[in-house]
Amino acid sequence: QVQLVESGGGLVQAGGSLRLSCAASGRTFSSYRMAWFRQASGKSREFIAAILWSGGSPLYADSVKGRFTISRHNAKNTFDLQMNSLKPEDTAVYYCAATPISESAYNYWGQGTQVTVSS
Repeated sequence: QVQLVESGGGLVQAGGSLRLSCAASGRTFSSYRMAWFRQASGKSREFIAAILWSGGSPLYADSVKGRFTISRHNAKNTFDLQMNSLKPEDTAVYYCAATPISESAYNYWGQGTQVTVSS
């Protein structure tokens, strides 16, 4: 059974940085796509970034391009989201997700971690 567990959320001032990490377990992920999403209060879930476990160029939403970086660490079975130059509008619950490359929808989700950016 695939399990994803996020860590690293918290409260930060605008302009600051946070690093989120997602620990993945339950299978090998060599043919998987890993991603981060977020959901602000009262809004729908939003795609942030994705990366293939096997490598290749990451994909980013325009709202975070140039500020956020997704990376994976195969030896640790984790993937991270480095968030720089944070803005109050980045406040949301952040979720990591995973799915086989052949799937369009994400099948596996973490429980979410709160990120709050104060102005």
